[in-house]
Amino acid sequence: MLPWKRVIRPLAAFLLAAAAVTVPTAANAQAAAAPSSGWNDFTCKPSAAHPRPVVLVHGTFGNSVDNWLGLAPYLKNRGYCVFSLDYGQLPGVPFFHGLGPVEKSAGQLDAYVDRVLAATGAAKADIVGHSQGGMMPRYYLKFLGGAAEVNALVGIAPSNHGTTLGGLTALLPYFPGAEDLLSEATPALADQVAGSAFLTKLNAGGDTVPGVRYTVIATRYDQVVTPYRSAFLTGPNVRNVVLQDLCPVDLSEHLAIGLLDRIAFHEVANALDPAHAKRTTCASVFS
Repeated sequence: MLPWKRVIRPLAAFLLAAAAVTVPTAANAQAAAAPSSGWNDFTCKPSAAHPRPVVLVHGTFGNSVDNWLGLAPYLKNRGYCVFSLDYGQLPGVPFFHGLGPVEKSAGQLDAYVDRVLAATGAAKADIVGHSQGGMMPRYYLKFLGGAAEVNALVGIAPSNHGTTLGGLTALLPYFPGAEDLLSEATPALADQVAGSAFLTKLNAGGDTVPGVRYTVIATRYDQVVTPYRSAFLTGPNVRNVVLQDLCPVDLSEHLAIGLLDRIAFHEVANALDPAHAKRTTCASVFS
């Protein structure tokens, strides 16, 4: 067992329990987050240094708060206007999202980015997504006109070319109560299985679209997106990064890389502002 597995399960349970106390329902999650954390503040205006708002897209079984308790404040403290949405909700399944058809979720992202751009006055946004949240925006970019509204997509352990259903259901033990709540079919799981009709359509004709910069940050210890290199993209304006190439002793797996890994966060910041990028090393955990 990886050392992180001993940490992440109780940590995930703690984060979920804490959010359940402070954010009773997903419906008011964004409103509750804004006053205390400064993200999802629709009065935020991008600065000259960071002229684009950042939209964070959670993963399967995630939500707009818990997935981003680490990265959202990290970016906000560095001067970004930061936003996050809930998507892929299933009827009768509160709190755990990213479960509906991925194509429909991409439509929700489209509407949310429009709302963010209207509020901030920015011409384009940057998107950072974890797991499904790093893959799903590619549908928005490719089929829903998102390439005209997005400057960069940063995927943290994204399921770009799918995985096995076993890998996806391996997430369940990290989310106490999820198995009991999932009484209906979960289309997002089927859509993310390698070789699915959805992924075949998404990746046909190439992984990328012109005009968007892509960064993929993967971990060798990913137990959900397998093999981990299936997260990588091929095409122009693509940078694929393996976390352990930046810091060999980083043991983060699929959840830790998105939830709390400051080395990954540092590389996200570099991807958002490549003109001022600083080398990412093990010491970046302190930056």
